[in-house]
Amino acid sequence: MEEFAACWQGLEDPRTSNAALHNFHELLMIALCTVLCGGQCAVDMALFARAKESFLRGFLKLENGLPSHDTFSRLFRQIDPEQFSAAFQRFMARFSKTIEGVVAIDGKVLRRSFDHARGKSALHMVSAWGCEQRLVLAQIATDVKSNEITAVPKLLKLLSLKGTIVTTDALNCQRAIAQQIVDQGGDYVLALKGNQGNLHGDVSMFLNGVPCDETNTTRTVDADHGRIETRTATVSDDIAWLQEGHRWPGLAAIGKIVRMRETSTKTTTETAYYLLSTVLSSERFNEVVRSHWGIENRLHWRLDVVMNEDQDRSRLGNSPNNLAVLRHMALNVMQKENATRGSLRGKFKRAGWDDAYLTSLLQLF
Repeated sequence: MEEFAACWQGLEDPRTSNAALHNFHELLMIALCTVLCGGQCAVDMALFARAKESFLRGFLKLENGLPSHDTFSRLFRQIDPEQFSAAFQRFMARFSKTIEGVVAIDGKVLRRSFDHARGKSALHMVSAWGCEQRLVLAQIATDVKSNEITAVPKLLKLLSLKGTIVTTDALNCQRAIAQQIVDQGGDYVLALKGNQGNLHGDVSMFLNGVPCDETNTTRTVDADHGRIETRTATVSDDIAWLQEGHRWPGLAAIGKIVRMRETSTKTTTETAYYLLSTVLSSERFNEVVRSHWGIENRLHWRLDVVMNEDQDRSRLGNSPNNLAVLRHMALNVMQKENATRGSLRGKFKRAGWDDAYLTSLLQLF
């Protein structure tokens, strides 16, 4: 518990007088254990405490008995989300001393966190995903998707970007974001679409008009799940003409990915364009772009399908934000535990069924 409590240094207990009946860090420990075992909300936390009382009393005092679901609900409604996120960053420092490789930035809406009665929109959580580490590196919340552009710079400030390549979707292909990444010592590969109209038009016209033998081009073919995908990656550092008109911060090259998917019923082709702050080989460029989708497949998909995040109806106060951070913490613990083979869903089930395995997860703190 001493090691666990150290993770929450600087996190203030928001409860007062009689509401502080139960030990603050013991409540946080029960909450984390609940999420590690597949639980979602305050009701699950109270149920877990009753079902696992003998296990919990092995390392918790529980001097005033077992907490109710109202106790957990009040706690997570009142905890300062900025302090909670800062505690998450200290927790992450134990797992990943340095950030390296590709860092993917993307947002996800917690679909059932809206509250029409109070005029509150669904929470939009913007996360930084370490593609090589397969860990959530940081997150920041905003109430509206359109605010993601203003949230990303704040998120980047939480990270050490030196030696990394930051990837974003087209929404965050913004001059200020590109400049900040370069200023923090990182490089970027930004998806480029119509929100940068003239720039997108110039890049697409140039890359579609240059013969393949005059550019750095690679083609890969993958066959899986009943489909064949052919990816043609092209990179060009002939951008002096482009910078004369656009002067994009840190721009060193431009790239294009053509994806052709063939199934038994149809064939589709998609072309995507990118801005690069460093000249990559076409092979590496293709790897970086594909790595970005790890935030969808290994984070967002798992939060929704494995951890059932979109079905969590916590809406009051700071609960949606704080519980989202708690899920990220639990997911990182599961990712860090690599001694056990099997699916992530299987790990969550085993944590609920096997006290020894749950103990081994807690020992990672």
